[in-house]
Amino acid sequence: MKVKTILVSQPEPKVENSPYFDLEEKEKVKIDFIPFIHVEGVDAKEVRLQKVDLSQYTAIILTSRNSVDHFFRIAEEMRYKVPDTLKYFCQSEAVAYYLQKYVVYRKRKIYVGKRTFQELSPLIKKYKNEKFLLPSSDKLKPLIPETLDGLKIDWKQGVFYKTVVSDLSNLRNVFYDVLVFFSPSGIQSLFENFPDFKQNETRIAVFGNSTVRAAEEHGLVVDIQAPTPETPSMTMALQKYIKEVNKK
Repeated sequence: MKVKTILVSQPEPKVENSPYFDLEEKEKVKIDFIPFIHVEGVDAKEVRLQKVDLSQYTAIILTSRNSVDHFFRIAEEMRYKVPDTLKYFCQSEAVAYYLQKYVVYRKRKIYVGKRTFQELSPLIKKYKNEKFLLPSSDKLKPLIPETLDGLKIDWKQGVFYKTVVSDLSNLRNVFYDVLVFFSPSGIQSLFENFPDFKQNETRIAVFGNSTVRAAEEHGLVVDIQAPTPETPSMTMALQKYIKEVNKK
């Protein structure tokens, strides 16, 4: 069956040159973006119950833009003035760049990884005498605490925000040729919203091994997968699949 419609379970890209828009134009398909999950901040009272005292930490580990936003939100709610001496360890350049929303970049001690958490860990290890805080969501990849424990550093996780299933009831009678997922939480959201979901002719596209496992555990057949050596991005995997099925 040809692909004409695609639903991506994430917010619509804010950049004009997103590869999704190129894909839409080149392959003449319609792509909609609807987040299947969203983030909600926890309040300062809940953070205090986790025995997190911001003044006790000399370094912050930031893995996403959400972690940046919610760290500074909690600091404000707690009336805590973030000191200029605080060290920031950012998983990627995108996270580090986003820090500029809250601090004067050139006046802070900011250490940046390349992309993955493992690539950030040697930088953290260099500063093993610091006391690290990891502001995160309630859905933390096991690899992160495992890596930090392996570094033998003094660190603590603080749950500053939670990943919540979105209400998708307006999609009950809407059908797409392809559904695109990027996390196990997205798969969970699909089945929480539609417990009776049947795949039928719908193609399932997934990013990452943990998402593949979640899809298969729910009885879904994965048709499109990324990253692979041939298709490192989801848009490349989608384009390859669309070219193959639409020319038949």
